[in-house]
Amino acid sequence: MTTLPELDSTPLISRLARFAEEFPDDRAYTFMDYMSDPDGVALDVTWGELDRRARAIAAAVRAATSPGERVAILAPQTLDYVAGFLGAMYARVIGVPLFSPDLPGHGDRLLAVYRDAEPDCVITTSGALPHVRAFLADESVRPPKEVIVADEADLSLDFAPEPIDPGDVAYLQYTSGSTRTPAGVIITHGNFATNAEQLWRTFEGIPRESTGVNWLPVFHDMGLVTTVALPLVYGNPGVIMDPVAFVMRPVRWLELLSAQDHAFTGGPNFAYEYLTAQVTAEEKERLDLSGVQVFMNGAEPIRESTLTGFYEAFRDCGLRPEAQVCAYGLAEATVYVSASSRFREPTRTAFEREPLRHGVAVPSAPGAPGAVELIACGTSFGQHVVIADPDTGRRKPDGEVGEIWVHGPNVAAGYWGRPEQTAETFHAVLTDASGTGGGDGTGGLPERPWLRTGDLGVLHGGELYVTGRIKDLVIVDGRNHYPQDIEYTVSNAHKGIRREYVAAVAVDTGDAGGTEGLVVIAERNRRVPIALLDADEVARSVRAAVNAQHDLRVHDVVLIEPGGLPRTSSGKIARSACRAAYLDGTLPLAARPAPA
Repeated sequence: MTTLPELDSTPLISRLARFAEEFPDDRAYTFMDYMSDPDGVALDVTWGELDRRARAIAAAVRAATSPGERVAILAPQTLDYVAGFLGAMYARVIGVPLFSPDLPGHGDRLLAVYRDAEPDCVITTSGALPHVRAFLADESVRPPKEVIVADEADLSLDFAPEPIDPGDVAYLQYTSGSTRTPAGVIITHGNFATNAEQLWRTFEGIPRESTGVNWLPVFHDMGLVTTVALPLVYGNPGVIMDPVAFVMRPVRWLELLSAQDHAFTGGPNFAYEYLTAQVTAEEKERLDLSGVQVFMNGAEPIRESTLTGFYEAFRDCGLRPEAQVCAYGLAEATVYVSASSRFREPTRTAFEREPLRHGVAVPSAPGAPGAVELIACGTSFGQHVVIADPDTGRRKPDGEVGEIWVHGPNVAAGYWGRPEQTAETFHAVLTDASGTGGGDGTGGLPERPWLRTGDLGVLHGGELYVTGRIKDLVIVDGRNHYPQDIEYTVSNAHKGIRREYVAAVAVDTGDAGGTEGLVVIAERNRRVPIALLDADEVARSVRAAVNAQHDLRVHDVVLIEPGGLPRTSSGKIARSACRAAYLDGTLPLAARPAPA
């Protein structure tokens, strides 16, 4: 059987104690505070100070509850959040990384997740305490035993670390809910440690020198692992900022990176689009991105236009094209599954569109009629990744599209309180009727357990290409269409459409044959005055573009107000929610084109 490289599953919290002892005065984290000063105020914490704060919080947690209970973190993204999360780890409780209740637009999600986790205690900050109290006053919320204020923890309290097994549950990572209601993914201490090492070896950083710079929300998988876990592997410094500070002035992210000699960072595709569009020529003159080794792009479909546009916009600032690392991951695998190398540009491959719809990746000449270009998400380290038939569990050969399955020490233990979903998603069995390979019937791979990601992909040239989600496939007249391809076409069909704010979904048309039709839901471009927006013209352009590019008839085109497209807490298009809102008639219509 194919074996994986040896990875250290020792809980990362034990390394905090070691760093605090071996180099207590070294800087561990810097939080850039843009609330008190628009130019930013750097607040540092050393390894020794961080350890003392985490132990003091652990002592307060254990005074209120027992090991194995849930403790929610309802706090803004500051150094206190990091200390609170590590304090929960020290206390051997199950952390539930969330956010302050005053974060706009996430109230329903917070309520749903909090009810599901039923935490015993809450960790917050003095600034967020009034919002937390208001949230906990809701009659539908079970009151916690204790609300611990991280920045008021008694530092005279010490907590003697207790033995922690790699199999112990470290925290619940709630999914973003792009295809279903949020579920708590059970992440063990071993998952957290091994996935951080996998990502570290992929990045090939320099111990204690490479600096991670992050604005990603720490209550999301990519933000938590890159912000908290990676620095704990080898004692590297980290720089963090509040996501709102990035949204308000995106150049701040690049300014922080410019101050580093050897830096790593990451974000979803839209963040790079945002930088390209928003950073001015004057701001670029002050940037030096030559020290950035990795601009990881993940968490949503990666577009060639984004990579090219970002490089062209910042090449004169020292950006190297190979620094744009394309990655794939999901919470159920802690986060990281595969990524391209930082030493060469991501692989781009054109495939024939029609065979791809039928599950076969046939290479094509770039720019050829009917070709679709995909960006490779590289290879995996320390885990097995295969393409399987979702119905039979049989491994598919390279070049055939199927479901991406993962097996490794980073794969989570399951879903909190959902045994049936856990069995379906985490306990898949890999089969191979040919019986070739290692003699175990699966080509030398383990038979079980495999994580079913729900994502479609293909292996080509030794690299992974992600093609879409199984549940999001638009199937019309028996033909498969990837919604993100249609959405890209629609985004560029007319200036009245807000780019990247489009959802393509399939609905029952009500015909006698029970056929499904394509519905396009698009936010209007606020830069086009509503009085000058011709909804019929927009619809005609959309229908013509989709027909020309995809040979597909559009059943309905819906223009909605900016900000009206349902999205997940991580910014992904929530297509199932879009479809439900369309059927319920609850979309905020801007204009309704005449039927075709």
